[in-house]
Amino acid sequence: MTVYLIRHGMTAGNLEKRYIGRTDEPLCEAGIRALGSLHYPVCSALVCSPMRRCTETAAILFPGQPYTVCEDLRECDFGRFEGKNYRELAGNRAYQEWIDSGGMLPFPEGESPAAFRARCVGAFRDVTAAHPECPSLALVVHGGTVMSILEALALPHRGYYDRMTENGHGWRCTWNGTHLMDPEAL
Repeated sequence: MTVYLIRHGMTAGNLEKRYIGRTDEPLCEAGIRALGSLHYPVCSALVCSPMRRCTETAAILFPGQPYTVCEDLRECDFGRFEGKNYRELAGNRAYQEWIDSGGMLPFPEGESPAAFRARCVGAFRDVTAAHPECPSLALVVHGGTVMSILEALALPHRGYYDRMTENGHGWRCTWNGTHLMDPEAL
């Protein structure tokens, strides 16, 4: 199966480098314009995170194509960091502890990175299992979701931050039922 892992288009929070997880932000005008210049092939199945920024992106990139929503493909819950950027968090003790941990500590009143990554990988496995005969599958999700799936399942193996993805862009891979083979940036 050919799999496309696509990050949603740009939001106002993305422009301001904010931690936007559970906030259901729409695309901003610049994000909508940028998506208009991108083209992806029609896929046999289309699956989205439930967040508005993902469903709006899917409607632009795959006009008229029906999609299903997978709740567990949503972005991480950043807890008390939600909606803030690094400048606003400078001097925040909990934020500094999180930074010093290499991003491994749970977000205060939010989700742990390990639980988030496991949730995303489990959801990906569920989605692909639900489409066993599907020749091509597109997932319109979040940057963290894409990185989680690729870190765990892609060959050649890379670290979490090694496959950061710009808004509206993504990766094409071949899913063999166990691994995502030869990810190619789009």
